[in-house]
Amino acid sequence: MSETETSNSAPKNETPKEVELAPKQKQKRERNSEDSISAAKKSKTEQEQDPDVDLGEGNKDSGVNEPNSGGREMGFKIEADAAEDKGLRHAMEDAWAVLLDASLDFPGKLRCAHFAIYDGHGGRLAAEYAQKHLHTNVLSAGLPRELLDVKAAKKAILDGFRKTDESLLQESAAGGWQDGATAVCVWILGKTVFVANIGDAKAVVARSSPAEGLKNGSDEACHLKAIVLTREHKAIYAQERARIQKAGGNVSSNGRLQGRLEVSRAFGDRHFKKVGVVATPDIHSFDLTEREHFIILGCDGLWGVIGPSDAVAFVQKLSKEGLPVSTISRRLVKEAVRERRCKDNCTVIIIMFRHK
Repeated sequence: MSETETSNSAPKNETPKEVELAPKQKQKRERNSEDSISAAKKSKTEQEQDPDVDLGEGNKDSGVNEPNSGGREMGFKIEADAAEDKGLRHAMEDAWAVLLDASLDFPGKLRCAHFAIYDGHGGRLAAEYAQKHLHTNVLSAGLPRELLDVKAAKKAILDGFRKTDESLLQESAAGGWQDGATAVCVWILGKTVFVANIGDAKAVVARSSPAEGLKNGSDEACHLKAIVLTREHKAIYAQERARIQKAGGNVSSNGRLQGRLEVSRAFGDRHFKKVGVVATPDIHSFDLTEREHFIILGCDGLWGVIGPSDAVAFVQKLSKEGLPVSTISRRLVKEAVRERRCKDNCTVIIIMFRHK
């Protein structure tokens, strides 16, 4: 894994692609969202890009080939889709975002894509608020649009999280609600991936070994290793507990803040902000190469019943069968909820890299 930023104390350019933003609700193919918070219809999108990792339903297709540092051109397509199920819960409290062209009102030479899952608790208002505002706040905070600057991108993401939480807290206080939401987010700028998270939602990348690389333009013959890109933030963990105790909070014997909240970082949760809960993300970055085949984003409902390696193997098998990413994402959720008895809300985003 390359660079990591953790702060506890403050811690092609071608045809525009269809934008998707949708809160958690039963998905239907080809539907036009009329929700004022979700932006557009559910769809699969594709985009072409240029590589280089050493880490860790409509249909749109357009492409970009950019020369790498060696002067030769390499390309791949990105396909992404989301799926969800409320499980045995009475309501769906998650929201998600899939934007293949994520430049919005901030156009530039540097291609930008964005994906996110917001796992709500105590209601869905915080998740929907973050879904609607986080990416815009990151862009307005200075996410690079012309030339990649990793340090500047991480600062923009950090500032975007902070601004989103501050405005959310003001709105929740005015509205008298106390919802919270964890988040796992991905930004792809050119060929560089940025992963940011708060709470217990995870991102996992499927990566082949350096020796295998890309075989015959697909992942069929490769052994893919599951690399977890995020770190959970729970009150029971020593680093998180220390911050909570310093703020005057208490972690009970069951590992919950004030005996109630399991996660230690989240958007919202305004009453818990006084006792150590923060919305400061861990941020990681890495360059894409032919070794990266896909990324799975999932809320804790998914990862509570299926491990990273099993999830990667499941997705690889269906991809090998030639199924579209829209079908694969739905089947992964079905596997979690119906076969593995996930009782929680379950939301998944699969970001597939189709190397050329």
